[in-house]
Amino acid sequence: MKDTVTATGKRIGYARVSTRGQETDRQEADLLGAGVRKDDLYVDHGVSGARDKRPALDRCLSALHERDTLVITTLDRLGRSTEHMLKLTRELRERGVNLRVLNLGGDSVDTSTAMGKMMLTVMAGLAEMELEIKRERINDSVEKRRAKGGDLGGRRQTVSDDVIHGAAAAIASGTPAAQAARERGISRATLYRRAKELGITL
Repeated sequence: MKDTVTATGKRIGYARVSTRGQETDRQEADLLGAGVRKDDLYVDHGVSGARDKRPALDRCLSALHERDTLVITTLDRLGRSTEHMLKLTRELRERGVNLRVLNLGGDSVDTSTAMGKMMLTVMAGLAEMELEIKRERINDSVEKRRAKGGDLGGRRQTVSDDVIHGAAAAIASGTPAAQAARERGISRATLYRRAKELGITL
């Protein structure tokens, strides 16, 4: 077998399967074919990618030194979360460790090359955009619930007695309860709860 310790460091491989019933034979064969030595191959069996602690991966990361290359078959072997995967690749880059993904979009990607670095930069941008879209959706949902007088969770707001008495007077004058609550920036449920506490019948 050819020597994998070069001026660019060692190739260290990592394989993972989520359930103990699955086999890593194909992953291991691909990694060995990519120049990883058997002694430099780390395998997690029955470990979900969503878990932060993966014993073999932890040992693998500890074994990596500057100029070494971590070799994996697909990017999702590092984790299911795009954010988590990219965080790990950034940490590797800061340590001077390269990452080679044997199959990313049908091609092999190596961060020691300009093209590989660009691919991960694009992925980081897409992940950031995805996160921003999620934030916008959450904010939009909160605003819609607030506009409808819905309960936003967390600590219940303190509503003064005057507000409840004002709402009760408005309802007595013919204003619908939902409208009376909305005009005072509270939910109808809060209005009824506070009215009950004050002994007011709406």
